[in-house]
Amino acid sequence: MWEDEARDSLHILPLSTIPLETPGLQHARLIKNVRLETVVEMFHDVQTGSGQVLPRNVVVYFESYKEEVERDLVKIEKIARASSFDVYSSRIELRRLNIDVNSVESLTLSERKKAELTNYMRVFTRPLMEYVYGTEDMQIQDVTDIISMFANPNREEALRNLRMMADRLDIGLTDIPQFLEEYGDIFLSLAYFKKCLDDIVPEVQKFLTWMSEIRNSIEVKRDARQMKMLDEINRDLTDISTSITGRFESFDNRSKDFWSDINAETFRSIRELISSHHVTIGGVLCGLAVKMDLWKGRFARGGGGPNRRLEFIKSEILPGLSHIKALEQSARTHV
Repeated sequence: MWEDEARDSLHILPLSTIPLETPGLQHARLIKNVRLETVVEMFHDVQTGSGQVLPRNVVVYFESYKEEVERDLVKIEKIARASSFDVYSSRIELRRLNIDVNSVESLTLSERKKAELTNYMRVFTRPLMEYVYGTEDMQIQDVTDIISMFANPNREEALRNLRMMADRLDIGLTDIPQFLEEYGDIFLSLAYFKKCLDDIVPEVQKFLTWMSEIRNSIEVKRDARQMKMLDEINRDLTDISTSITGRFESFDNRSKDFWSDINAETFRSIRELISSHHVTIGGVLCGLAVKMDLWKGRFARGGGGPNRRLEFIKSEILPGLSHIKALEQSARTHV
């Protein structure tokens, strides 16, 4: 469960994912805190809480391995700059930094998460089933079901359609399972991020309602700077939510285009489009998620007086919000 939580998370990267020299350091994790800084979580326990240190301060925990820690820190500090630690962004970042991973498995979603995303994946598997079998009425749990089904198509028409697909994609019939795996992975990433978005946006809306409830308080009304800050946060969070939702609508439209005109170029185009957005989508969702999680944890029943709410907004919501906004703005021009 502990490992699954990390693999499926936007803000956690277990250091066991990458080869390190320092004994013990592989039990730690990189996490994003609410200010969107990367810290090393040395331990995490219900009783003792979370023990967090900045990467450069890790050396004090491993006095006997100073040289090893220094070499490991070169890798850790590079990875720490990533905006998100979801498996898709991490793949891109680690590849870009030429850092090997200890196992490919550690950069895939857990089986539990894949099962959870089944309904999201149906949007992308349905046109596939219709194209090959002429029906969407098939018992599909995930992409591996489709791959095994396509490896042994049970109807002549299905085999004929698969040959036609292979011709259009300019690949051999035996390469179809590999294409399906790639198709499955790219759209599983989209399903994963869409599920994150669908979980986070309603929380942002609730937070904005909670924040607006103090606008009529005397403490806020008589301070123009406080009112301005609340207005700006409201506008930024609304803009970010609207923009990233629009990006997903664009991806949906592009995936429909692929099925209306299947060829190697349209698939390459949609694969590159979605992959090019992994880092910014991961970063925006990661930033919103850690802030909303802290808000829900701190104010589980809502409530809180005006001063307490203001203090939380200033100290926990505002820091790093400009980074999330800049990430989303940087991506708008590339949809």
